[in-house]
Amino acid sequence: MYQRFIQKSIENWLFRSKIIVIYGPRQAGKTTLAEAILKKFGDDGFYLNCEVDSVKRELSKIEPSQLKNFFGRKKIVVLDEAQVVPNIGLVLKTFIDQYKDIQIIATGSSSFDLSNNIKEPLTGRSVEFNLLPLSIGEVVFHDGLPSLKSFEEVLFRFGLYPNVYNNRDDQNAMRREIENIQSNYLYKDILMLEDIRKPKILEDLLQLLAFQIGNEVSLNEIAQKIGVSVVTVDRYIDLLEKTFVIYRLRALSRNQRNEVRHSFKVYFIDIGVRNSVIQNFNPLSIRDDVGRIFENIFIIERLKKAMYAEEFKNYFFWRTYDQKEIDFIEESGGVLSAFECKYSEEKIKKITRDTFLKLYPKSDIIIVNKDNYMDFLV
Repeated sequence: MYQRFIQKSIENWLFRSKIIVIYGPRQAGKTTLAEAILKKFGDDGFYLNCEVDSVKRELSKIEPSQLKNFFGRKKIVVLDEAQVVPNIGLVLKTFIDQYKDIQIIATGSSSFDLSNNIKEPLTGRSVEFNLLPLSIGEVVFHDGLPSLKSFEEVLFRFGLYPNVYNNRDDQNAMRREIENIQSNYLYKDILMLEDIRKPKILEDLLQLLAFQIGNEVSLNEIAQKIGVSVVTVDRYIDLLEKTFVIYRLRALSRNQRNEVRHSFKVYFIDIGVRNSVIQNFNPLSIRDDVGRIFENIFIIERLKKAMYAEEFKNYFFWRTYDQKEIDFIEESGGVLSAFECKYSEEKIKKITRDTFLKLYPKSDIIIVNKDNYMDFLV
């Protein structure tokens, strides 16, 4: 089992009179992580799957004493997929206000619904974490860098969902697993929570986004192609981000006249899901999208690395109206670090480098390629 880097941070918050909330996509490993934490407490731990009807009914009771009877003498309780419990935030608020010595860990595959139900009732009473599919750093920590390098192409094609990567010696099994995640889990929360009655629109949107990774997204163009309003496209993209399918990277603009301001790009949280959406698991040697796959992986892995280290950064891309562009920019402590992703050993254009450094003279620009990218992820 892979050691999740975020586990230590979660355990540091145990028994501090806070509800711990773990968000993340289905099949990312939330249940495994919760069980690993519970295991340390033996019989004092209690795991509950909130999607079981009998559990959901018990947890819907707002009376704290009834919940206490349900939990018994357990010291730590995991509520898995808590977003399905009606009014879960109010239920937990009334409980923790009376029983501060019992640690509750709530997990949810939808930040949209669970956060809406939790944030207001639990203001000041909760601490939140995100768990995404395995990071390259976690795989290297467990397996070693040589092992990961030997399966590098597998990673580029099938991604890092735990149940997918655990089958890395069998590519047919990997494909079955990632297609199962895409078809049975990917849309589940959106369709359930938002009562979306035309899932084909969602599927068409995802496919268009999958072909556009690394490019700026035009809401008008997508709306025309799938035959819906711009408002609908924007809403669906927001839902896809809040259910951990995609990530929106916005443009950096500090009021410079020539900089693109109101624009964004979309990347997939897991590249295997993206490849499954477009049904392309071909070897890298015969693909024409390797550069965009590489860019997607690098950007998402940088986000994971910072998130699990609890480093708080802002993220952007940068482009001018005369087409000078840098793929990825991190801002931390007022300092900008720029990364240009080049799968091959290409160099950034001198005019692009000079223009960016003139506007942001205290910044660094780093060229990332297939030979050095691990140095920035591990």
